[in-house]
Amino acid sequence: MLYLCLPEKKEYYIMLIIDSKDCENIDKALKKYKKKFEKARILLQLRSRQSFTKPSVKRRTEVLKAVYKQQLASGKLDD
Repeated sequence: MLYLCLPEKKEYYIMLIIDSKDCENIDKALKKYKKKFEKARILLQLRSRQSFTKPSVKRRTEVLKAVYKQQLASGKLDD
């Protein structure tokens, strides 16, 4: 079993548990671990905590993303 504990908040930790069978190859276990790590978005959380962003800036970026997605869906923007 592979374990990884990272603090999400001060109260509790995210733990990734990969169950591996005795006959299973270590490469397969690492592949499962990497996939779970990606899905948990832990790396994004760690990067976002490296610097403080003001709540107003967060809201502004969320609004701009929503506007962009809406324009893409309506066909006003071409990629």
